[in-house]
Amino acid sequence: MSTENAALWRDMMDYLRRKHPAVCRQWFQELYPVNLNAGLLTIHTGNSIQKNYLQRKCIDQFREAAQSITGALIAVTFIDHTDRVDSQIRELDLQSDPGLNSDSDSLFQQESHVKTKSSSSLGMKISSRIETREHTRNYNDQLAISPDYSFDNFVTGPENQLAHAASIAVANQPGTAYSPLFIHGGVGLGKTHLLQAICQKVLYDHPNIRISYLSCDAFITDFVDCVQNGQMSDFRQRYRNTDLLVIDDIHFLADRERTQEEFFHTFNELYQSKRQIVLSSDSPPAEIPALEERLISRFQCGLVTGVSRPCYETRLAIIQAKAQLREIDIPNDVVTYIATKIDTNARELEGALITVQGHAALQDKSIDVPLAREALGDPAISGRSTQVSLQHIIDVVTSFYNVKLSELQSKRRHKSIALPRQVCMWLARQETRYSLQEIGGYFGGRDHTTVMHSIKTVEDRLDTDDQFAHQVQELSDRVRQSA
Repeated sequence: MSTENAALWRDMMDYLRRKHPAVCRQWFQELYPVNLNAGLLTIHTGNSIQKNYLQRKCIDQFREAAQSITGALIAVTFIDHTDRVDSQIRELDLQSDPGLNSDSDSLFQQESHVKTKSSSSLGMKISSRIETREHTRNYNDQLAISPDYSFDNFVTGPENQLAHAASIAVANQPGTAYSPLFIHGGVGLGKTHLLQAICQKVLYDHPNIRISYLSCDAFITDFVDCVQNGQMSDFRQRYRNTDLLVIDDIHFLADRERTQEEFFHTFNELYQSKRQIVLSSDSPPAEIPALEERLISRFQCGLVTGVSRPCYETRLAIIQAKAQLREIDIPNDVVTYIATKIDTNARELEGALITVQGHAALQDKSIDVPLAREALGDPAISGRSTQVSLQHIIDVVTSFYNVKLSELQSKRRHKSIALPRQVCMWLARQETRYSLQEIGGYFGGRDHTTVMHSIKTVEDRLDTDDQFAHQVQELSDRVRQSA
């Protein structure tokens, strides 16, 4: 990389982090500029998954960054190693036959021309890459696979361990372990992540494999179009000759009798030839309405496994993993705040993280709990508690007892820590509308029974210890004043 290109790239990355932090990822470190020629900036990616994702999702942001930094009208394109092989093929062809017209000759003619040189080591490598690309053209990627959705970035917990383990087994031995694999669960719980992780792992280990990854809606649309255009032979060729069929939201087959009929025969063809099928749904097979019994039976003949809402500890891990992937510097108390506030699914946790990141970027501030409260609409601000927030209570109590929030959230039971923690829980119950479970979650993931015990301990002491009662009253007054 030239010094000029390196400087341009560094400035572009800085621009993207400032102006478009939501698109930035840790794996952007694998990208680098190849050249800037005739108004076209060529950026090399780590693999075809990254290339396709960037081309579909991030091209506008990269173009904006390049034009802003250079002040020139610049286009951007992304390539991977197979594209660089293309340029080697073209260069060898022209060296061997200067009269070869690259504009009129097809790529297949050029590739055939190069295959005659396979006696050389470079020719052998190129021939191998050509074969790989010919198979890759059969890859039906109607849904863009995100490099974010790898097994490395998937957070496991008791809610998804079986689905995760089964997905890894399928990716390691497609067509052998658990075919079909049927994953069901609510929105944002990791089904799509696991499906894309399987595709990425299989593509990495078996670059020649034929994969069809799409939504059920896309399958239905493709079927209807092919019926209307008299192209059913093409449709069947596309899906029945694939090695790995991955369909998201298969429950949309409900009430689609003709599509169910076609999918039934496609399923049988793949199943009998021991090829891999992976499906996801919001419900188990037997609970999908208006689905034919024969399809329910087929779906249940493999492994059916579910994913459910993440527990508190899993939510903490999800936020930390998402922050690391997006290169967001987030304090532990903010992680705790988000995990306590949002208990639904990973998608909403990531959305909250992006929202906090966006507010920090717009205000040019570092991320802290007050900023997170403002960004996410703290219950105290939005009306859940008209005066006092949990953070007000924590600020007052930690200052009075000279302790840290991290100590209150720890497992320590020493009196110097346990008493302030119990007072915090009591005040939170008195001054806010948080549930016992939410209060416990904020203080290190404790359950509601622990909160109840803390509240009773404080109330019993208030009845017998006048000095302690005076302290608690003073803390209550300070909390209300701070609000």
